[in-house]
Amino acid sequence: MERLIKDKLIAWKNNIYRKPLIVYGARQIGKTYTILDFGKSEYDNVLYCNFEEDKELHQIFKKSLNPERIIDSLMAHYSTSIMKEKTLIFFDEIQACEEALTSLKYFNEAANEYHIIAAGSLLGLALNHGAFSFPVGKVDMINMFPMNFEEFLLATNNKKLRDLIVESYHSYSPMSLHDLAMDLYRIYLVVGGYPKVVKTYIETKDFNLVRSEQSSISNAYISDMSKYATPNETVKCMEIYNSIFAQLGKETTKFQYSVVTPKARSKNYDIALSWLKASRVVINCTLTKEGFYPLTATEELQTFKIYYCDIGLFTLKGALAPNKIIQNIGIQDKVRGIISESYVATQLNSNGFKLFYWNSNNTSELDFVIHLNGEAIPIEVKSADNVRSKSLKTYISKYNPKYSIRISSKNFGFENNIQSIPLYAVFCIKESTE
Repeated sequence: MERLIKDKLIAWKNNIYRKPLIVYGARQIGKTYTILDFGKSEYDNVLYCNFEEDKELHQIFKKSLNPERIIDSLMAHYSTSIMKEKTLIFFDEIQACEEALTSLKYFNEAANEYHIIAAGSLLGLALNHGAFSFPVGKVDMINMFPMNFEEFLLATNNKKLRDLIVESYHSYSPMSLHDLAMDLYRIYLVVGGYPKVVKTYIETKDFNLVRSEQSSISNAYISDMSKYATPNETVKCMEIYNSIFAQLGKETTKFQYSVVTPKARSKNYDIALSWLKASRVVINCTLTKEGFYPLTATEELQTFKIYYCDIGLFTLKGALAPNKIIQNIGIQDKVRGIISESYVATQLNSNGFKLFYWNSNNTSELDFVIHLNGEAIPIEVKSADNVRSKSLKTYISKYNPKYSIRISSKNFGFENNIQSIPLYAVFCIKESTE
């Protein structure tokens, strides 16, 4: 399956100021497969080093971190050659070896002609736990996410439909296959973006198997926490993780510890929440008190919403029947709203946007505000085609943004300085490259 991050990996390879690269992302999103596929297509050979599977590797890094000595030792260990500029060296599960992470600094300073990519599903957790020192300024970093809807379209042989969506997005003109795109969008709400789950859907069309794969991934996330947390802290991670659907279903959608358990307090749950964020399992969306650029100037770090990193995981945790989602029947409007909002959060996140939301004295709340091409752009999300919005109207009156975005089940359009974007086209919202 085609992953769009490959373009970023090629750009990294061709950058003359390239540093060793760290690819961040949650488990099961396809980091290892994508990096190996990139290496096979762009290099003469790939040296794959897995620090969890091969414990003997650790001994190579226990001695001096001289790059040439490490290269010689790796060639001897694997009985292979490593060629400058022509071999991709892939350090997988690098969090299992602190010295290997530290070595990236020395490769950058003294041997940058070697192309090195490092990844690890629990790297964010390890760093957040304080177990490792990080080679600040000595590495490049790329975030990787579950497959977004654009990648889902490509995986399901809908490239022409993707192209039509992009064309309509840029021209503000209605898309002719709107109903088909909405049908695929609703399937994506069930399947989500984990590559293994997408593969299961493509091969079987069996949503029971889809849910089974998602359950395995969800359970594995909590199991991972125990590697860097005490049993008590692992329980707290699980409690927060399992509360997200209920958090977003409240009248006030900001995260509240009392929803986790009635007697929960931030001082007792902050570490668990920070680990969920560091493992990239959840997406953070912070309140901004004003709608002026930059939004960070009035950001309230202690007031936030959180979403699951994958929409399929969200609908799984909400115990929502796949047929009701796909047929768009039997689900109350409020729940449809939080599904759409959560979906939009995952798509904006995959395009690299830091997420904010805004409210006005708790009387109206705008789903998202983002930095887009040097502007603070408000985004209102609607699950259906009823697009009347008091919150967006209030925001526009107060801050007079350059333009606004309304995401709904309606087709494309631009009216009253509001850009209408169908739910299936959120992936098109990107920083301009012009």
